[in-house]
Amino acid sequence: MEILLQQILNGLVLGSVYALVALGYTMVYGIIGLINFAHGEVVMVGAMITITMLSLFQSMGIELPGVVVLLMAMMISVPACMLLAYFMEKTAYRPLRKAPKLAPLITAIGISIILQNLAMMIWGRGFKSFPSVIDVEPIDFMGATVTNLQIAIMVVAVLMMLGLWFLVEKTKLGKAMRATAVNQEVAGLMGISINHIISMTFVIGAALAAVAGVMRAANYGQADAYMGAILGLKAFSAAVLGGIGNIFGAMAGGILLGVIESLAAGYIGDLTGGFLGSHYQDIFAFIVLILVLVFRPSGLLGERVAERA
Repeated sequence: MEILLQQILNGLVLGSVYALVALGYTMVYGIIGLINFAHGEVVMVGAMITITMLSLFQSMGIELPGVVVLLMAMMISVPACMLLAYFMEKTAYRPLRKAPKLAPLITAIGISIILQNLAMMIWGRGFKSFPSVIDVEPIDFMGATVTNLQIAIMVVAVLMMLGLWFLVEKTKLGKAMRATAVNQEVAGLMGISINHIISMTFVIGAALAAVAGVMRAANYGQADAYMGAILGLKAFSAAVLGGIGNIFGAMAGGILLGVIESLAAGYIGDLTGGFLGSHYQDIFAFIVLILVLVFRPSGLLGERVAERA
């Protein structure tokens, strides 16, 4: 029972990160019907800049509480990722907005590869350790163990998802985003700046991705230039699972995929008689993706994928 609870807790932490990244995929797809495969690299850039800034602060001998130092680093990394997403949309995606669907899709893959290689040139190919700025304390929970850092990750993720829900449902910007998602031409006739709304969608998604990257790096204690690729694909799978284009679907899909993956990692050895180990847990995200596309292309809460693709 303790093992099951432990895997569920691990899955909730993992799912919190997936959900934040999946929101970026689903928001962009909901607005312009683009699967932004470069979104995973934004996650990586957010983590790497944060690590760089934390290392810089430590070398400068700044003595402040760990949370404050982390927030200072994120005050640089998050805006940097938002700026990166803004320029990606403006220079690479906007000129292709009326092009065949394949053109922006290939462009997104190209940007992903470019960002990954730039990251390798700047930070190298190896792992970068996440500086120990926060004291991680284990907490016993009904026989399972969860750390204060993992609790903070889940709480921050929930708060950010609630904040996004409020922004989309209760603000003028959110109404404009929803109107643009339904019909860009009509929204434009109503006085909505389509270009501005689409740029803001990329920027907001990038902010969520940057925070998710920091969470992932802090939880595992390291980051590297390749981390965005597999994480991005898993988050995309989560968005499809929940129903790509649906914000609540992305949240639910992310959490669900994290729990499925964690449970699979915990029990795959027993289920396969030791043939597969926990390091094969990554395959479950893509098994889920294939099953969803085969049996329910619309996802758990989403619209018909075939109509957008």
